[in-house]
Amino acid sequence: MTYNDIISFENLLDAWKEFLRGKRGKRDVQEFQYKLSDNILALHAELENKTYRHGGYYAFNISDPKPRNIHKAAVRDRLLHHAIYRVLYPVFDQKFIADSYSCRMCKGTHRAMDRFRDLAYLVSVRHTKTIWVLKCDVRKFFASVDHKVLMSILAKHVSDPDTLWLVEGIIGSFNTQPGKGLPLGNLTSQLLVNLYMNEFDQHMKHRLKARYYIRYADDFVILSRDREWLEKLIPQIEAFLSERLGLHLHPHKVHIQTFASGVDFLGWVHFSDHRVLRTTTKKRMLNAVARGNSKGSLEAYAGLLRHGNAHALSQKIIIGR
Repeated sequence: MTYNDIISFENLLDAWKEFLRGKRGKRDVQEFQYKLSDNILALHAELENKTYRHGGYYAFNISDPKPRNIHKAAVRDRLLHHAIYRVLYPVFDQKFIADSYSCRMCKGTHRAMDRFRDLAYLVSVRHTKTIWVLKCDVRKFFASVDHKVLMSILAKHVSDPDTLWLVEGIIGSFNTQPGKGLPLGNLTSQLLVNLYMNEFDQHMKHRLKARYYIRYADDFVILSRDREWLEKLIPQIEAFLSERLGLHLHPHKVHIQTFASGVDFLGWVHFSDHRVLRTTTKKRMLNAVARGNSKGSLEAYAGLLRHGNAHALSQKIIIGR
């Protein structure tokens, strides 16, 4: 893996094909495509001469499921994000633990939930023993990523100085406060936060010996039949996140409860023999139906509901479509 692999014409063109999916109707994408050859040649020249500088961002808010501030880069910068991702993802992904599920091929929320169910079945010895679940959430995750720490982690996995220069420029193109924060809208951010949190994953698995541990982005759960052991983990987890990564647990989102009582994880409340949709998620879906949201949104909701016990709500979504 080298800098030239990232900036090659072949990789930039393949990255453009991937970037284009679902975006052909966007005006800024159409304008870039109108002079595609010239634009890619110009981008390649800047990268080859190392005169490339990442541009600014367009900020907007979404509320699905909670308010989030999204920052969108210009088309040429997003094209480069795809080119970097295509080369770095295979290198980094093989270093991640099996039970990290966010923004990875053949992973995702549904597989994380199924894995949670399977681990609960295993740890509880087929639901014959009481098990406890420690559920945690990292506070202001993307906004708190420390640029220097991220670069030090990146340097452990990437030896090519030109690649480090390029990625450092992208990291430095955005700040929530001096030297901190990654934009939610960047494809590279998804890969970089997984690399960042891989430090924590490895610590959990190999130092703290959390055998039954699952993480999706900034949410993670640990299962055990020993509640006292889970309680002792909390200060150790907070210490590592704070001292090594500059992160902190959300003070109101750290819970230990029995699996049988229902554990809220990734939008669903999980029980031994079923899972039901979180109340706030259900309300959001019903509001979307009442507002007459787009067919695509309603179809996405209907697809989500197939992964749990939500037949009645599914029927309302179908009628809304």
